[in-house]
Amino acid sequence: MKKIVALLIAAGVSLSAFAAPETFSSDENHTFSSFSYSHLGFSTQQSRFNNTKAKFTIDRAAKTGSVEATIDAKSVDTGSKLFDQHIQGEQFLDTAKFPTITYKSTKVNFKGDVPATVEGNLTVKGVTKPVTLTITHFKCADHPMAKKLACGANATATIKRTEFNAGAYAPNVGDDVTLTFAIEALKD
Repeated sequence: MKKIVALLIAAGVSLSAFAAPETFSSDENHTFSSFSYSHLGFSTQQSRFNNTKAKFTIDRAAKTGSVEATIDAKSVDTGSKLFDQHIQGEQFLDTAKFPTITYKSTKVNFKGDVPATVEGNLTVKGVTKPVTLTITHFKCADHPMAKKLACGANATATIKRTEFNAGAYAPNVGDDVTLTFAIEALKD
């Protein structure tokens, strides 16, 4: 019995030695970040950033990973040029001084064989706060058109914009902002 246990342990160690992290870079045509918030309680406004880049590393055998994302804050798209300028203004994102929003993971948590949450630091308007993303969908497979391995994910988190010095008109305009990310990436 001891020999069987020893063999299983040795096999597990040798299998993990073959596990290797894989790095993926986002497909700019299929990677977007968006945000939504209550507007005076009348409606939930939904907007997006048209330019989001992400890079992530995942080792599915070891159940580890990392994520880095950069959002071009000037690419905000509310559906209204007037509101785009308003959101880019000093009271909100102040994109003249802070043109990018960044997220850098500190830990990826798995549930079974797939990542379930990502702990990390979000920087908006020069303020960095810990934010945990909940992954609502994750898939890795051969991409039928690119003919290489691809991974995709959807993730969400809720932040308080007042904590990032972007709290104009709160609480009338909702302080809670739901962030949503849709990422598709190809293996480097």
